[in-house]
Amino acid sequence: MVSAAVVLREDNAIERPAALLSRAEVLTRYRHLREISRQHHSAVLDFLSKDTIISQARRLGLAQGKTLLLDSMDDLNFVFDLAIHTAKDRSRAIDRYARAVRLAPGFDETLMLEAMRRARFAIISIVRRHPVAGLIVKDLFRGVEVWLVDEGLESSLPAGAALATRLFTPEGFAMTAGVLVPLDIELIEDAIADTPQLLRNRREELIDDRRFAEAIYRVALASGLMEQVAYQDTIAEAG
Repeated sequence: MVSAAVVLREDNAIERPAALLSRAEVLTRYRHLREISRQHHSAVLDFLSKDTIISQARRLGLAQGKTLLLDSMDDLNFVFDLAIHTAKDRSRAIDRYARAVRLAPGFDETLMLEAMRRARFAIISIVRRHPVAGLIVKDLFRGVEVWLVDEGLESSLPAGAALATRLFTPEGFAMTAGVLVPLDIELIEDAIADTPQLLRNRREELIDDRRFAEAIYRVALASGLMEQVAYQDTIAEAG
């Protein structure tokens, strides 16, 4: 469990205009916040029951009965992503965790937890490198550009590459929640065909429907696509 007895936030370099930041300042801040997000992610797993994990795994084709069927332990990242950040007819694990820890305002731990609670599934395309650090990406469904800081993706993805991920934005930049699916239009079409109920949604509703993320993960896992993705420190690199 993350303790509420933590050190108050120090001067936040990211509150300065991006043009005045150095790469070292951005990456130092990013690594600090990434470590806090890992701590939260580890702690929130205690708020997931075994039945919830198995049920979500079955919906992704990763379990039969009560037995997990995994090609890699990394496959569980997709189970945890959906089980933590989404829920059907019940509270989300991330919200139950937040109520339990009751962190006070003004702490980086609180900043990150609130950002994680606001995390949104997104399909993004790499537009260009950010002049300081990270990438400028286009959220293709919401039609906005986002400053994404992610050392693994910055070093591995070319402009134009598309992927599905979950983003949270603690400050001026966004971060990934730890899942990544390399995408093309065929995979998106297969995901929608796999879950025809999604066709009832308008475009702007589709991206926020938990079944859309679930379908993309399920199709990507079944296709063997994720066997070509190597995870680097909770971030995936397309191979």
